[in-house]
Amino acid sequence: MDAISLPVIAPRFDKLKRSGSWLHLLAGALILAHALSHFRSETRHTLYFWCLFLISLDIFLLVVVGRDILMQAPKMNLLFRGVEIVFFMGIGCLMIFTEGHTLTGVFHLLLGIAYGYLFYCELSFRSDETLSIHHSGVSVPDLPEPRFLHWTHINEIEATYDTIAIMTAGEQRLRFRLRHNLQFEEMERIQTFCRFYLGSI
Repeated sequence: MDAISLPVIAPRFDKLKRSGSWLHLLAGALILAHALSHFRSETRHTLYFWCLFLISLDIFLLVVVGRDILMQAPKMNLLFRGVEIVFFMGIGCLMIFTEGHTLTGVFHLLLGIAYGYLFYCELSFRSDETLSIHHSGVSVPDLPEPRFLHWTHINEIEATYDTIAIMTAGEQRLRFRLRHNLQFEEMERIQTFCRFYLGSI
């Protein structure tokens, strides 16, 4: 009885992918707000202002025009997420150490850390997340890293032709939609694993 791997749509991955555009919009708005505040405080409009303005414009254009690109090209998404992290951390340090605005600086640093965590989570994105059933247990896609559940931590596995649900020993229900319907042979193999390790069909 060989291990079986199934391409699935992981709920947390899917939610993060869908919220990515809104997070880029938030970053673009904050960068633009900072650029405009710099514009008002300076008698001459420096290169710094124009760089911030162009970065925010790029982010807005990417979200409005290239929303599908962000979903289909994770590296492009990571590039812009990296720019946002550098901006937030840089402005946070600038506000604290140069301008003396501690509260604003800490706010930007916290945003930089939050976006850094998002960057770390998005690094684990793959074009296809897989749920794998092994003799030692079941591996499921999760954030920030995949989880491995030993058979002793699983109470039940429910498989239909388009979904698979795992009830853990802690009464947590993990439900995944399948990217393609299960074939009859795949369903049989899953049921064989369940009979052997869980004593159920």
